[in-house]
Amino acid sequence: MSIDGPLTGVGIIELGGIGPGPFAAMLLAELGADVVRIDRRDPGPLAGAGSMNRSRPNIALDLKHPEAVETVRRLADSADVLIDPWRPGVAERLGLGPADLLARNPRLVFARMTGWGQDGPLAQRAGHDITYAAISGALHLSGTAEKPIAPVNVLADYAGGALYLVIGILAALLDRARTGAGQVVDAAMVDGAASVVSMFYGLYGRGAWRDERGVNLLDGGMPFYDTYECADGGWVAVGALEPQFWAELNRVLGVSFVADQYDPAGFAQQRQTYAAAFRSRPRDEWAALFEGTDACVAPVLGLAEAPAHPHLAARGVFADVDGVALPRVAPRFSAYAVPDPTPERAPGADTTAYLRAHGFSQDEVDALLVSGAAYQLPHEVLDSQARSDTARGPRTANEGR
Repeated sequence: MSIDGPLTGVGIIELGGIGPGPFAAMLLAELGADVVRIDRRDPGPLAGAGSMNRSRPNIALDLKHPEAVETVRRLADSADVLIDPWRPGVAERLGLGPADLLARNPRLVFARMTGWGQDGPLAQRAGHDITYAAISGALHLSGTAEKPIAPVNVLADYAGGALYLVIGILAALLDRARTGAGQVVDAAMVDGAASVVSMFYGLYGRGAWRDERGVNLLDGGMPFYDTYECADGGWVAVGALEPQFWAELNRVLGVSFVADQYDPAGFAQQRQTYAAAFRSRPRDEWAALFEGTDACVAPVLGLAEAPAHPHLAARGVFADVDGVALPRVAPRFSAYAVPDPTPERAPGADTTAYLRAHGFSQDEVDALLVSGAAYQLPHEVLDSQARSDTARGPRTANEGR
């Protein structure tokens, strides 16, 4: 299941969670790291949501058993990184906190992923992407003049959470190469969400951004940076910020204006003109007309359409995984081929094989299984799942996902 990539040789333990932790672990695995996910036997329906548990083995442990806790400790003794997705204090109560594991393995990078961070007044409070984005100021930037609208859960969970967790892990590994010592990485979604919108805080501080939605350069306040509905109900995105791109937009649409591009007095006329023009043809006709131009116009594609777009297909952005089109890992590296993801594994699918390959005797594994500290998914279930995946076959780009 290992993938050849720039992180080959880096051993990572992912304690099972949802959202940003699994996404970060997936990225690291598909960049070549040797990642194992540790789940409960029944982690709940959200644990595998979005196919983010792909490309790595899965072992199931019941951490209420002291033997299971000791199993994690033994695995962490030789690991480079451990990803902790739990609220502050949970790992410590289990005996799996940084003090416990770094005492045994001082080179370990203990990477913690939480919504609010390890300290502060909200550290123990529940939350989700929308609440972390709200407090950070990022959610205020997204939406219409009438109300803020969450751009699904990408702001805090994935941009501010998972990606900053990966950055923290990689930076800590580089620091360890210099110092020889591991450390704790405190990745908080609220911190990352604020960092993601750094530019807008800077613009606001210099008086170049108004603290309201729908009136600024990049939030739909400009008629030449917005989305427009087409005759068939489809949409196009327009991003003609520069004068030369704006001129090209107007040329293809066959429109002209007396006022300059950035003259607010002409914004209403621009918006009305663009809206009427785009409503005159279906989306794909507009896409064809703008093909090969620098007008910065693109069709707004749905999840069923994007994998088949010629540019994405030419770059191999998507791979078929168990009949579902899923994006491959990014970015790309000149020294390595872009890997194909492998299907996600059910909880406990690899318990015996993984533990045996990482220093546990068969007697030790059997004892863990008999006591209930560990769980191995029966082989007949694995075989049945494999047959089902094969029979299902790949979906076409036009099938629902």
